[in-house]
Amino acid sequence: MRSAAPTTLKATTNSILGAAFKLFVEKGYAGTSTLEIATRAKVSKRDLYASVGNKQAMLVAGITGRTAKMQLRPELPVPRSRQELASILNAYATRLIAEVSHPTGIATFRLAIGEATRSRKSRKPWKPQDAIPLGMLDRSVRQRPIRARDRRRDPSEMATQYLGLLWEGLMVSLLLGVASTPKEDEIKRRAGRATSAFLQLHARAGTS
Repeated sequence: MRSAAPTTLKATTNSILGAAFKLFVEKGYAGTSTLEIATRAKVSKRDLYASVGNKQAMLVAGITGRTAKMQLRPELPVPRSRQELASILNAYATRLIAEVSHPTGIATFRLAIGEATRSRKSRKPWKPQDAIPLGMLDRSVRQRPIRARDRRRDPSEMATQYLGLLWEGLMVSLLLGVASTPKEDEIKRRAGRATSAFLQLHARAGTS
């Protein structure tokens, strides 16, 4: 019986956050009221505030929950060769593009942009490069397949560079609604092209 209360609270919280995010996507943050969220979640406004907090807290929780799907595992093994690093980067890139370019992912980014513009006091905005474990990239550039002069580079700078090669202009086009969600084959080609270009930029002379 003791576990019933926490379980019920978690279920209520999940229901509220799910309802809130769907309404934010459908009607926008400003166009959604807490009453509408409570009604869709089938809870009282009192329970809504007690379980989650205010509307901004719901938005932040919704964005955080969905961007968590875009993370690489921090415990990834250290790549010992160009092939292993390429495999890790390709897996990351295909997952990231699939998650972000999905209509829900694009809606999440639009909401995050709108909230950052609306409230300067909001949390630090999530960036795609945050999904790359910098420790993994930092360790990888210290391995033999990477040029010696690149071992002193900031891993976050390298992550940003890789993502520039990966996305090119696709992210902006998706946010503006002038590009459609890429198909699986296109995602794989884009990931492979970015990884190949990145490794060519940082490969030691004589390696392949």
